[in-house]
Order: sequence, then structure tokens, then C-alpha cells
Amino acid sequence: MSPVALVTGAARGIGAATVRALHADGWSVLAVDAAADDPALPYRLGSRDELDTLVATLDERVHGFVADVRDPAALDAAVAHARRHWGGLDAAVACAGVIAGGAPLWQVPVAAQQAVLDVNLGGVLNLARAAVPALLARPEPRQGRFVAVASAAATRGLPMLAAYCAAKAGVAGLVRALAVELGRTGVTANAVSPGSTDTPILAESARLYGLPDAGAFARQQPVGRLLDPAEVAAAIVFLVSARASGLTGAVVPVDGGLAL
Repeated sequence: MSPVALVTGAARGIGAATVRALHADGWSVLAVDAAADDPALPYRLGSRDELDTLVATLDERVHGFVADVRDPAALDAAVAHARRHWGGLDAAVACAGVIAGGAPLWQVPVAAQQAVLDVNLGGVLNLARAAVPALLARPEPRQGRFVAVASAAATRGLPMLAAYCAAKAGVAGLVRALAVELGRTGVTANAVSPGSTDTPILAESARLYGLPDAGAFARQQPVGRLLDPAEVAAAIVFLVSARASGLTGAVVPVDGGLAL
């Protein structure tokens, strides 16, 4: 039987690329997304049509599931779906993310700030609470994997994106602590830290900074271009594989050299 993964934020961007990459690598995947806009955020989020289209382009090893990562009960239901249909869970990947800002911290609407914290950090915490017990339920010797998407913003002070920086720094701290808690269980916890990647979040970042388009961010990366979501997904596929058994508590930069 193929291994089983659950991916949040799956309708588009890095999440959708991760679903495709895992499927190509032989995984069964539950593709989870809230599939709805948020009134606190002034840009369009992933939709049900995008989630359904993603699932339709793959085969029966991929199921779509609508759940908001801010809702612990919804994530519990998603994990239960994976276990019921495929017999267990081997990896959980937290890709769901949103962005807001465009003003000094004290001027950002509280609702927008809270959405950033609740999705980008709270959503990772909620997924860990829902998924780790299922990962530990696999018989020994197990090879469970928990992977979260952090950001170069976890270590860089980005003006007018304070809540986003705080949330992503929290993700990095979370995977380090979780890795220690999991210890010798055979389950690892890691994160990837993308740089400027061609996603809707980067397009919204460009708008918040008053830039003409996301391409303006390319020059800040030594590689001189934006990353493709598939490049980040490739690192995630490695981290959930048996080949990454020696990695835990790591925050792996996939940033075109941005952190240099």
C-alpha cells in the first residue's frame, strides 16, 4: 500500500504543488483547504473550484477535503477521513498560509492581524494536535513525518509584515520543540523556509508594498528569479521520505540563497 499524507492549503500555491509531487512519488493524499475567502483579508483565497480541479487532474489516490485549519474539529475530521479510507496516516504537511499588513504593526486592522496568526501559526499547531497521534498510531518501526512551511520571514525583519514574521518564526520554534517531544518515536518534525515563491501570497505581498507585480522580488534572491512552488514541494517530498530519517527539528531554506 502507498503511504498516506495530509496536506493543508492544498487548493493552490505550494500546497497544490506538494499534493502533485507527493502523488507523483506514490503517496495517497488528502488535499485539505478551507476553500473560502476570509472577510478580514482583502484578497482572494483558494477556492472550492481550485481544490476540485486539482483533485480531478489526479487519480483516486487523492481526495479533496474542505476544512479550515483554524477549526480543530475540522482537522480531526480530516485525519479521521484519511485513516478511514487508507488505514492510517504517515505524513502531515502544513502549507496553509495567508498574509496581511502593508502598514506599521499598530495600524494593521486587528482582524487581519489575527487571521495571519491564527492560520499561519495556529493552523500548524492545530494540525500537529490532530495529526501527530495518528502518526504515532502506526506500528513500530514507524517513519512518520510532520512538515510545516515556514518562510524566510521567520528570520528577516520585513517592514509592514510584522504579524507574518512573528507567525513564521513561531512555526520554526514549533517544529524544533515538536522534534524534541517526538524524540525516539520514529516520527520527525521539520520545516521548509521558502524565499520569494511565485504564489498568490507573493502577489498580495507585492500589492501591499505598492510594487507593480511579484516579479519585483526576484532581484533580492541570489538566483535572480522567483522560485516555482514545485521547487519547494520537492524539498517537502524529500523531508517526508525515508531518505530524510536523520533530519528532525530542521528548518530547511528553499530560498534561492535569500538567507545568505
